[in-house]
Amino acid sequence: MNRSEIIQAAAQIFREKGYHGASMQDIADAVGLQKASLYHHVSSKQEILGAILDQALDRLISDLEPVAESRLPADERLRQAVRLYLLRLAENVDLAAVLLLEYRSLEPPLRTEHIRRRDRYEALWRRIVRDGIEAGLFTSVDETAATFALLGVQNWSITWFRPGGRYAPGELADLYADLFLEGLRPRTDGITA
Repeated sequence: MNRSEIIQAAAQIFREKGYHGASMQDIADAVGLQKASLYHHVSSKQEILGAILDQALDRLISDLEPVAESRLPADERLRQAVRLYLLRLAENVDLAAVLLLEYRSLEPPLRTEHIRRRDRYEALWRRIVRDGIEAGLFTSVDETAATFALLGVQNWSITWFRPGGRYAPGELADLYADLFLEGLRPRTDGITA
């Protein structure tokens, strides 16, 4: 048994039961360890939650950084970013659900560190939006509000998206990207937002 197996099992349990509803015994049972043996790998449920959130955000940041920093036009970068994000959410629903729904259960100082990581991720999205505005590809909008809207719509999909359902993750990404990009494009009819 290794730490990454414990983290993955805990993510599934936290998604199913919620952080506060899950116990260390639940996690130990899921990985076939005695509860006392689990403590040789992790010190607390808070440590596990922090590790899950770090792992999820680190993956998202490593996905998005090259896109945000590329020289492609901002509209193409936004499309790529949406695709990467939704594919990552669909790839590991347990990690995604814990990241989006259980972060409030973190206690300081873990919460402070998590917020720094989350802010770093959101800044990459804001950069793409800002670059699009500056290049005239997107209408002049508040980049922070636009970023929250982009992420909020995508984040909510974890509550209803099901693999094998109406949309494949890539199809949903294309649909969302089209909706976002058309909404961000400058109006040509003279009407401003």
